[in-house]
Amino acid sequence: MAENGTDCDQRRIRMSKEQHNGNFTDSSMLSERKRREREERLNIVLWKKPLVTLQYFCLETLINLKEWTIKLWRRRGVLVCVLLALAVLTAMYYIEGAHQQYVRYVEKKFFWCAYWVGLGILSSVGLGTGLHTFLLYLGPHIASVTLAAYECNSVNFPEPPYPDQIICPDEETTQGSISLWAIISKVRLEACMWGAGTAIGELPPYFMARAARLSGAEPDDEEYQEFEEMLEHAETAQDFASRAKLAVQNLVQKVGFFGILACASIPNPLFDLAGITCGHFLVPFWTFFGATLIGKAVIKMHIQKLFVIITFSKHIVEQMVALIGAIPSIGPSLQKPFQEYLEAQRIKLHHKSDSAVPQGENWLSWMFEKLVIVMVCYFILSIINSMAQSYAKRLQQKMYSEEKTK
Repeated sequence: MAENGTDCDQRRIRMSKEQHNGNFTDSSMLSERKRREREERLNIVLWKKPLVTLQYFCLETLINLKEWTIKLWRRRGVLVCVLLALAVLTAMYYIEGAHQQYVRYVEKKFFWCAYWVGLGILSSVGLGTGLHTFLLYLGPHIASVTLAAYECNSVNFPEPPYPDQIICPDEETTQGSISLWAIISKVRLEACMWGAGTAIGELPPYFMARAARLSGAEPDDEEYQEFEEMLEHAETAQDFASRAKLAVQNLVQKVGFFGILACASIPNPLFDLAGITCGHFLVPFWTFFGATLIGKAVIKMHIQKLFVIITFSKHIVEQMVALIGAIPSIGPSLQKPFQEYLEAQRIKLHHKSDSAVPQGENWLSWMFEKLVIVMVCYFILSIINSMAQSYAKRLQQKMYSEEKTK
């Protein structure tokens, strides 16, 4: 691995010398041109240039569809096998028989796991804004299961309607019989699937840095360029952020598997740097992904689950609501919607749908729903802007290639 890294460094140095001896004699002009082109691309957004952005987005979408079609055609043998497997599964799904009960069970578990894995992948890319889907989906889900478990003194929620809706079981249960381990076990599947999704979402920085190191090219990625600048100025780093990034980089580079595991096992906003570091130093894929998967889907998820479950346990919630009411002047008015929300949830848990529900019961739910809608809309906008900027980059590269051939 070290020899490959040395060869790549020598190749990059040779390419750099050839470029400086040939066409790129003035590096300052080249860097200035790159900076100017990057600024031009960043201005291609819907709220500044809506028509151009939409046009570039559509053209980039067509190009990507064409590329994916060509790739699928080149792997048509694999594609045929996949289609045959889908045909067999479809036949099993629709043909009646004793196997249908197993088919329905597998279908339910598959879509439930895929849902949380998808949310985990979106969390790694920040849902376009850097806001965790743990805060939007998994955290509230664990909190609702925790509140219901303490209210019902059981986690044996009937299925259906759980997980779409939680209703207390009809059988009588002993007060105080619910345990912390029972709640952890109830939400373990979705939490681990979400953690696995976050591990999968960390792969793009790794592959990008690895491909750049092997090819000797310099990708137009700000995080990778920042990483290379950090390596160049490692000895002169003074500020806390730079020292923290260097600490992560040194831990991953020197300790290897256990360094990656340590970085992945704690809430770490700098973990993208770990993926870039592993790719840059050609760490084997399964070393990186295995440590990331264990850290995020097992260790970190149990830490986060424990935090949410303890925070939303019955006595803690009651104390928090009481503390809100103790705030001078505005305390009672802030306390009221929380009390009404908790009371409404208790009514729903005990099948009392016909009972009078206090007004304002959906105040918190309404706020959360609007937040989710805003975040998803911004995520879609960010995808459109990003694809439009990718097409603009294609045009700039084409123009640059034409200038070189003249």
